[in-house]
Amino acid sequence: MQIVGSEPPSSSQIRERHDRLLARLRRTAEANGHDPERLRIVAVTKTWPADVARAAHDAGLTLLGESRVQEAEPKIAALPTIEWHFIGRLQSNKVRRAVRGFAVIHSVDSVDLLRRIGEIAHEEGRSPRLLLQVNITGEGAKGGLSPDELISRALPTGGLVGLMTIAPMGASVEQARSIFGRLRDLRDRLEDAAGIRLPELSMGMSADADAAAAEGATLVRIGTALFGPRS
Repeated sequence: MQIVGSEPPSSSQIRERHDRLLARLRRTAEANGHDPERLRIVAVTKTWPADVARAAHDAGLTLLGESRVQEAEPKIAALPTIEWHFIGRLQSNKVRRAVRGFAVIHSVDSVDLLRRIGEIAHEEGRSPRLLLQVNITGEGAKGGLSPDELISRALPTGGLVGLMTIAPMGASVEQARSIFGRLRDLRDRLEDAAGIRLPELSMGMSADADAAAAEGATLVRIGTALFGPRS
């Protein structure tokens, strides 16, 4: 669905917005004791037509995010040099297509799905980087593993590089920081318990990006702040 009543931004507008936001987020990260160079923006082009993804590419952005496999496939075919990130709920019947098209899958919301992706990636000769989605708050509407489940389960670790979470809509800065801080702490515990490295923390969107940067996000998923509001 294209955004109604909103002019697509030009590549120069996208570049200016991206650079300004990235500089601010990296300053926030550094002020809170995190390595600013590790923070990157995933520009979320979902619902926007392919020419907006092309404009983002022309602006020099190299990480683009999509939430639906079918919508993303023409964009991926048109822009094969982009590092494509899948950020939506992944249906089991779309796993193979996602593995073929995406370099990173942020939303692995169950251990069974993690195993399935690993099996298909092996069959396809692909090595997508995977992040487990964690439901920090226990909201029923949010997908993902609970923190307790994550710590207690034996995890297949092939391709696993980090964790992802989503703060509730309308969360205050303090609430968002608490949620993101808990994800970071959980990552640290999991690294110690399982003896694995999980360098990536995917957290924060346009409304709570600063809170995510303050808590050590390495991948911040930004749509509205770059491309304008969706209807």
